[in-house]
Amino acid sequence: MKPRFSGPHGSQGRQARENRHVQTVEKTVPALDEDQLMAVIAQHEVPFVLILDCVQDPHNLGAILRTADAAGVHAVVAPKDKAVGITETVRRVSVGAADHVPFAQVTNLARTMEKLKAAGIWLVGTSDHATSKSIYELDLRGPLALVMGAEEKGMRRLTEENCDFLASIPMAGKVECLNVSVASGVCLFEAVRQRKTMP
Repeated sequence: MKPRFSGPHGSQGRQARENRHVQTVEKTVPALDEDQLMAVIAQHEVPFVLILDCVQDPHNLGAILRTADAAGVHAVVAPKDKAVGITETVRRVSVGAADHVPFAQVTNLARTMEKLKAAGIWLVGTSDHATSKSIYELDLRGPLALVMGAEEKGMRRLTEENCDFLASIPMAGKVECLNVSVASGVCLFEAVRQRKTMP
């Protein structure tokens, strides 16, 4: 059988199309560690932190970082395992916010949450449990860390247990929950609205 694109007549000066279905591994940008995170927190009188429990989609992380930057978040925290870091896709989707919002990846998220509480920060986790209060009913004006769960599964049990309060977003339709990047935007900007009234 004659080879495909064997010469000038077969190839007509063209080359085989690039296979876009091949998965490429993106390099990640080094993140802050736990000590560097706590140093960033210490610089702010009323810290405003976002914790992401195992968010794995780089498009979600990029959108969240873009929203976090707009909301004035002082740091975003994620675990090292089972979570996406800052990749080129994340940077592109964040439209540059990934270069400005301090992003920490920690070995033990539960331990980091305990350290944040020891630093005087209240942890408010998002949950669909019936016992959780609406995000609009909670006071989000002091030192605050909002905790968002992963795509599909939400927060892990230990992460949820380390929260001081659980909050839900009221849902009026048939769908049970929002995409994590959208839910982050709703919660962050409710906190922004309340924090504008701080004395």
